[in-house]
Amino acid sequence: MRIEHHPILGEFPKGRKVQFTLDGKTMEGYEGEPIAAALRAAGVMTHRHTSRLDKPRGIFCAIGRCTDCVMVVNGRPNVRTCVTPLEEGMRVQTQYGVKAKED
Repeated sequence: MRIEHHPILGEFPKGRKVQFTLDGKTMEGYEGEPIAAALRAAGVMTHRHTSRLDKPRGIFCAIGRCTDCVMVVNGRPNVRTCVTPLEEGMRVQTQYGVKAKED
């Protein structure tokens, strides 16, 4: 199920199909769509885990206001994936607390 209309970003043009990685696994999405939209289309619902109780979190507000969808993107933690456009070759990692998942 692909998200095609964003409540804040509006409709985003479907760019070319690109590859990115999630925790080292190759995935596909469309350039320019929010990272969270590409993940949702691939069936990925968990973006991070809370540090204290290890509870899964994913898209909640979808407008960049909360922190439920934050992930580590290209080595940078706390990236709000619901409003960050997907680019070719991005390295996306599930976030655990305030740091990237250990490989």
